[in-house]
Amino acid sequence: MLQISSDKIAHIIIRAREYGSNINAWADSGQRRQYGTRTELHDFIESLNEDEQASLVALMWIGRDSFDADDLDEAIATARAEKTTPTEDYLMGEPQLADHLEAGMAALGLSPEDAEDDLQKPV
Repeated sequence: MLQISSDKIAHIIIRAREYGSNINAWADSGQRRQYGTRTELHDFIESLNEDEQASLVALMWIGRDSFDADDLDEAIATARAEKTTPTEDYLMGEPQLADHLEAGMAALGLSPEDAEDDLQKPV
């Protein structure tokens, strides 16, 4: 069972998409926006507890087909056992992080679109 909420995953997906879309920004304002998004994403992942981080890594692995959805518990255990770098650095080095997280959620029967829509509603 995932130990991270769909809202937190959706937040990471949204920020990862923003970071990815600004990665090749040439204008100074784009570079500042990229840096701000990168820092926010890095800090958000870093602030997650160990269970949330392991679940997030497992979800990404399921989304990129390294594990099947039925192997979620094994993927989480592997994420805990094989952690050698900070989770935030590992995940931010994955160029398709947002896509893999969305695919992982879908494989587990969760709706990334619903969670993202809820986060982007005006207050």
